[in-house]
Amino acid sequence: MSSPRETLQGKQLTETAVDEFLETKGFGVLSLAANGVPYALPMSFGYDGSKRLYVVFLGHSEEWKKMTYADATDAATFLTFDVESAETWRSVIVAGSFERIDYEQWDTAREAMAGNAFRPDLLVDDVNVQENPQVWVLEAKEKSGRAIGTM
Repeated sequence: MSSPRETLQGKQLTETAVDEFLETKGFGVLSLAANGVPYALPMSFGYDGSKRLYVVFLGHSEEWKKMTYADATDAATFLTFDVESAETWRSVIVAGSFERIDYEQWDTAREAMAGNAFRPDLLVDDVNVQENPQVWVLEAKEKSGRAIGTM
């Protein structure tokens, strides 16, 4: 039986469990900051299984807010979670450097996203990344997760 504290905070996940969760989830919240102002985006993502989390920006607002924040951000965090009930949930946070990939890295990024992104159908061959890739990688320096119950 879980203590009240464990029910609130959950138990820490192993690194293997964190990686497995990231490989299966496919969506979460990317947090960026520009000039001290935070910006969080719901995003589909791909994970390479060990340390690289990829996101692609398809479409934009007229203000180019995503790109403005991404260009100004050296480090980012990413949160993904699954909540079944108050007694059954998991969450994982990844933090690290954040940068745009080069065109030469596109195939690696696409493979990671095709493996577990929430919308891999958006990553078809006609996505034009040759001129100006809107694909970013979060290089995980820190990964942690907590869970309670069985999912």
